[in-house]
Order: sequence, then C-alpha cells, then structure tokens
Amino acid sequence: MAVLADRYGRNFPYLRLSLLDACNFRCSYCLPDGYQASGKSRWLTREEIGRLLRGFAAVGLRKLRLTGGEPSLRTDLTDIIAAAAATPGIETVAMTTNGILLRRHIERWRDAGLNAVNVSLDSLDPRRFHAITGHDRGHDILAGIDLALASGLRAVKLNAVLLRGLNDEEMPAWHDYLRDRRTTLRFIELMQTGDNREYFQRHHLRADALEQSLLDEDWTLVPRAIDAGPAREYEHPDYLGRIGIIAPYSRDFCAGCNRLRVTATGDLRLCLFGDFGIPLRPLLQSDEDIGELASALHSQLGLKKAGHGLHEGNTGITPHLASIGG
Repeated sequence: MAVLADRYGRNFPYLRLSLLDACNFRCSYCLPDGYQASGKSRWLTREEIGRLLRGFAAVGLRKLRLTGGEPSLRTDLTDIIAAAAATPGIETVAMTTNGILLRRHIERWRDAGLNAVNVSLDSLDPRRFHAITGHDRGHDILAGIDLALASGLRAVKLNAVLLRGLNDEEMPAWHDYLRDRRTTLRFIELMQTGDNREYFQRHHLRADALEQSLLDEDWTLVPRAIDAGPAREYEHPDYLGRIGIIAPYSRDFCAGCNRLRVTATGDLRLCLFGDFGIPLRPLLQSDEDIGELASALHSQLGLKKAGHGLHEGNTGITPHLASIGG
C-alpha cells in the first residue's frame, strides 16, 4: 500500500502516540493544578496499540514517538516498547518523558528496543525548575540524562519550553552544559492551548530572536533528516551539543509537517491544534481489521489542512499539551 501523503505533497512517516493523558508533574504551562482524571474511555490496550502500529506501518510509518501525559506511568511501557520495536517497518522507537524514572529504567527500555529519548528539562536551576514543574527532582533527572547519554541510544535530546520571565536568562548555563555533552537542547516556543490563554500572554516569547542570536554567535544550521521532528538544529565547533529551535509561530512551520498523532483513547489527530479527532478504536479490535485501518488512514489525510490556526488564536480542541503529548 502507498505511503501516507496529503494533497499538499507532504509525506507522513512519523507517528506520535500518546499512551495516557496522566502526568505526575504540575508544569505551569500545561497542568498547573495537576492531572485531573476525566472519567472518559480507558486508554488503548497493548493489543490495540499493536494493531494500530501494524496498520500505520503498512502505510509507511518508520518513526514512532511514545508520549503522554507521562508515558513512564504506564506499567506495561517496557512491553509496549518491545512490541513497537518488533513491528516490521518501524525503524525508530523514541519516547518523550519528564525523566523522573530515567535512572531506574533507561537500560530496561533500551534493551526492549528504545532508540531515542527526549527529556523535558525547563531549567538547570533547581529553584526555577521547581517553580515551573512543581517538583524538586531536577538533580535526579540530570543524573538520568547522563545515564541515558552513556547508554548507547541513538539520540538523547532535551526539551525546554521558552518562558519569558521564568527561564529566558539561562543561555550561559546551557552553553556550559552543552560544551561537553553530545545532546541537543531544543527550545520550544510556548504555544497557546485552550486552558492557558492568560499564561500564554504573560510568558510567550518569540523564538526567532533566540535563533538570530545563535546565528550571530556563529552557530550553523544542520540539514534536516526526512523523518526528523519540527526543530531547526544548530551546531558550533566549540560544543559537543547542539541547540534546536521549535517555533510553531514561524511562517513556514507547517510546510515541513511529517507527523500524525493518535490520542491515548485512539483518536487520530491530523494536527496538534485541529478541530476534530477521528476515532480509530473500532478498527483496533481484530487483526482482520488492520487492512481497513490502513485504508481509513489514507482517506482521512484528505481532511488535513495546510497549517494550524495559532496565528488567529485558534487552538482547536487541545485543552493542554498533556492531553495529546505535544
């Protein structure tokens, strides 16, 4: 079967799968009051996830990213990683995590087939980290990152949401951190969601100024891989680490879109900030439905728009990033 493509000529080898919408952090930009269970349908089972991945692999899936909420809260996470790694066609199994369990489980996840990990780390300063996340475990996460860097994974990357007045003065500390660590720090421009309008207006900081400062300091843009995420990555000869910029408000952000999303309850989202979800769960109940699932994915791509509506303040049906994994 042909690979997934939309009417704008974009191919989609990359799936971001949310394993659950629960999270054990209280990040000020996402879940400041902590996770509140909605009482809606249960999360996809391991068997349903297996069928979902086989259906996507039939239409060209090569890279899978497991997200949440916080995916490490799933007690069957290691088994899910192993099943994904054993799915023909999937070449990369990655995960985004807050890193709180890295020290305990990174070797087990790697042995199960995890290739890459992104760790959310919004500040190197313990007090700022606590103020942003509601937790004081930054030192544990940093130790887990060092273990991950030594574990032989293909890639270990860090995510920091760029927040005006909270962490936007830490570049010197980050430079010191990246000097001798082979990782990529990606600064993510704060995005408005259904629940954070006031916070967004107070702390949003455009990423283009940061990107220009990198160019002024002789950082060089790295060519983007075909299945890469949305970051523009920069390198510098004086640093082992790289710096990435994820700027959803930039003019051409959606032109290179190569990823689809599935929620923890099995809804296909054609865009992080789309206005609707497409239920796939009915097609995940039997192995005999995998062919129909693949056909349905092709038909739904016709509904994908050229870009999101963030510039107009349209945040779609995403209440907060934990609900779909960002």
